[in-house]
Amino acid sequence: MVFRRAVGLTEQMIGPPLSNPPNPWASSSIEYLDEIPRAQLQIYQDNTREIVSKNDSPDIGFTYSINPYRGCTHACAYCYARPTHEYLSLGAGTDFDTKITVKMDAARLLREAFNRKSWQGETLVFSGVTDCYQPIEASLKLTQACLEVCAEYRNPVVIITKAPLVERDISLLQRLNHSAGVQVMISIPFWNAEHARAMEPYVSTPKRRVQTISRLAAAGIPVGVNVAPVIPGLGDEDIVRILTAAKEAGATRAGYTLLRLPGSVKQVFQSRLEETLPLRAERVLHRIRETRGGKLSDSRFGLRGVGEGNYASAIASTFRMAVRRLGLNDEKWENLPTTATFRRPAPPEKQLALFPGIDA
Repeated sequence: MVFRRAVGLTEQMIGPPLSNPPNPWASSSIEYLDEIPRAQLQIYQDNTREIVSKNDSPDIGFTYSINPYRGCTHACAYCYARPTHEYLSLGAGTDFDTKITVKMDAARLLREAFNRKSWQGETLVFSGVTDCYQPIEASLKLTQACLEVCAEYRNPVVIITKAPLVERDISLLQRLNHSAGVQVMISIPFWNAEHARAMEPYVSTPKRRVQTISRLAAAGIPVGVNVAPVIPGLGDEDIVRILTAAKEAGATRAGYTLLRLPGSVKQVFQSRLEETLPLRAERVLHRIRETRGGKLSDSRFGLRGVGEGNYASAIASTFRMAVRRLGLNDEKWENLPTTATFRRPAPPEKQLALFPGIDA
């Protein structure tokens, strides 16, 4: 179901030329022999019946997450979530960037999940897959509605985003932080603006994201920085500058993950790299292989987030020394998420109960 009008989109919103790696789950693929058509932004309704996802991966630091959107118009070439679009019979390239599915009933589904006896108020991460504050959130406000539910139930939250749009919800985050606990992590994988624009073309600049850290910190919201993903031979040279800028802006926490290129992401990433940064491409691909045992990707638990070899160790050492020197990760955040705050709202009283002496 396409509903452009519902979110104020128009047919004039033209994107990049269509380019998708072959879908391994599809029996056929499209190859254009003439002019390649350009992609248009399309929004589809996702009629899912569940909104909370449970993760049991041993090297991912959270269990429960919520993703109001599938696909992401930030169009980051390195996004590890791209292959998930292939399960929808779509492509991992421009389809992922321009064909976005939205869960319009996200808030209702979240309330239903919280009302189940099995839910104990565990920390909920926004979002484990695609950015919960990507541009269409400005119109649809699905993330905002879900955060309102979390505030109503006093359920703790962690937010991972690279979008300044999170600033819109500062007052809501303050309320949630007071009643349950909230943490916000801003992702900044580059400090070089040219490299950022090449690899994540529709995201705000690194300096603008640092402003977001500053505004969240000034509002009393615990905020940190994710140097993620670190791209060997390209982003690793920016680690110290990112951490320094984030610390000066008020960040108290920091983390990093090494670039992951599962499945079709390898082709999307390599094509974008060679197209936008041709002079750096060979060096970057060589460095990635240095951290992945000679390959571009390694899905083994325990290694996929940090890599292996001397170059991966050098990246880890650079990060650790900068964090220690800057005093990041030293202070304990106040209002750390805990299941102790969770409360289900009392059911509304029956109307007749307001009148003494009258049985409901």
